[in-house]
Amino acid sequence: MEVAPFKNPYLSPEKFLNRTPALLVLSDGTVFEGNSFGADGETIGEVVFNTSMTGYQEILTDPSYRGQIVTMTYTQIGNYGVNYEDIESPGGPKVEGFIVKEYLPFPSNWRAEEFGVHPSVRMRNKVIHSLADYLKEYNIVGIEGIDTRAITRHLRDNGSQMGIISTKDLNPESLLQKVRKHPGIVGIDLVKEVTSRRAYSWKEGVWKWQPKDRNALCVKCNGLNVNLSDPSRVTDYESRSIVVYDFGVKLSILRNLVDAGFDVTVVPAKTPAEKVLDMNPDGVVLSNGPGDPEAVTYAVKNTKKLIGKKPLLGICLGHQLLGLALGGKTYKLKFGHHGGNHPVMDLATGKVAITAQNHNFCVDIRQLKGQVTLTIKISMMEQKKE
Repeated sequence: MEVAPFKNPYLSPEKFLNRTPALLVLSDGTVFEGNSFGADGETIGEVVFNTSMTGYQEILTDPSYRGQIVTMTYTQIGNYGVNYEDIESPGGPKVEGFIVKEYLPFPSNWRAEEFGVHPSVRMRNKVIHSLADYLKEYNIVGIEGIDTRAITRHLRDNGSQMGIISTKDLNPESLLQKVRKHPGIVGIDLVKEVTSRRAYSWKEGVWKWQPKDRNALCVKCNGLNVNLSDPSRVTDYESRSIVVYDFGVKLSILRNLVDAGFDVTVVPAKTPAEKVLDMNPDGVVLSNGPGDPEAVTYAVKNTKKLIGKKPLLGICLGHQLLGLALGGKTYKLKFGHHGGNHPVMDLATGKVAITAQNHNFCVDIRQLKGQVTLTIKISMMEQKKE
């Protein structure tokens, strides 16, 4: 009996035989050789590492990574493809570049195969399934086939630093000159590159798995009626209004606020505090975002005007902005906290929680001089107060 040869629509011999070489050069002169996946070209950013074992699409689309090249410590990336529902921001990836040990060009996952990318995002009239196609569509340069453990140890020991990935210029000395001319991210306002241009209302809750027969399905979730034929839309509750300052907000934060029962309005980063107070929300959230908080001076000024007038919650960059508004200072961490396995201890209870974190800067609580009462948590990896 003659057996037909196996054919995978996502895998062709060219993807293995005709690999394009690429280089990663760090600002201290360290050079890594690898292969290109994603877009051809050249990109510069601060190289950091992320310890998450899954969720690469959420990481790629997290606006907090603006200005940075992300190294994944987990070895195999791309195996479950991409889909529209796992993005953390519209408009594609926000990273400057992507570094992985082994890229898998043949995704296998029912969500990628069924959903692909949203119909508004097409490439050559085909649904994008693979991670490489996704990066190409948004002109993101990636490099694979290099020792990501060595990069991680190097950054851990020597600190995060600027780096350049190139598929065009393969001269290490030339690339080193280029990366050393880059000003870096300290003192640069990256929020203006990722914030929304207008205010909008957000209604969608957290994505929940649904069976194929979605007609008229309805369940009780946290005491709220949720219509599963319209994913995670809360249909009836008495909500409290909340305004979210968009410094690069992740969509999952907005979804969780909706699930918690809030009526969410998102406003651009430069929205005057007076305008927010005129909206009379029950609270204000200062969102996550990229870069150096001390460079976002307008946000600090607006936060000062909100203190004492509305309940405030700061997340990531928003937390740092709140610390600055209270008179504190921020400093840059050696290599930042990026990943899904960061243990912290609540000193009030002694309980330890495993948290997901993504920040390069931290508030120096010594500068607050007892002005605030802290719900103290300590990073058990570095014994730093968060």
